[in-house]
Amino acid sequence: MSNSKSGFVYILASKPNGTLYIGVTSDIVKRIHQHRTGEGSEFVDEYDVHRLVHLERFDDIEKAFRREKQLKAWKREWKLELIRDHNPTWRDLYEDASRTHVS
Repeated sequence: MSNSKSGFVYILASKPNGTLYIGVTSDIVKRIHQHRTGEGSEFVDEYDVHRLVHLERFDDIEKAFRREKQLKAWKREWKLELIRDHNPTWRDLYEDASRTHVS
């Protein structure tokens, strides 16, 4: 059995096609809650970026960190296309994540 911790890469948006924030965490429910209560990043708070619009799960947190770095290097349009491909209505995925999350 592996000792590696699983991880999530997530994208938050202020609104459809709005300001984006990319992050990584081992506990998606806790991290999004932190963002929404002002305990996350100052950027998220300042730009009201609270809608979870994209989520990827990895069995190894190191893979999640690599994916986060990759996504941050992408052009904005590529990020928007990724979101539209997986979540065309820009629905907030937080409820889904909180229902299916296993600590």
